[in-house]
Amino acid sequence: MVILDASAVLAVLFEEPGADVVEGHLSAAVICAPNVTEVVTRLVDKGQTLDEAVSQFSALGLSVASLDEGLAIRAAAFRAATSKRGLSLGDRACLALAEREKLPAVTGDRDWRNLNLAVEIRLIR
Repeated sequence: MVILDASAVLAVLFEEPGADVVEGHLSAAVICAPNVTEVVTRLVDKGQTLDEAVSQFSALGLSVASLDEGLAIRAAAFRAATSKRGLSLGDRACLALAEREKLPAVTGDRDWRNLNLAVEIRLIR
């Protein structure tokens, strides 16, 4: 199992480099709710209706983890370690979920490789 961030899911949806890597994980992947927001928002920004974007995301069949209080606090705690790299709330929620579940975080964001966190980072490209 792995935790996917928005960039990994968008690589699949937009057929970007690294999509093949992510596709190999889809059947056993989890995404945090804030990353769902980022994915659906990006699809809408690219011209899809909200219903189309939700349908396209849902077709991936990913398990979605809620952002509960503990996860939200842990994501906030990552702010200091990640602020210079510009990580979003969704990015930090993904990392917090990966840390909590002791699973690798899969991303297309190369800035993550230099984070000094107790989370395994797997880059898709």
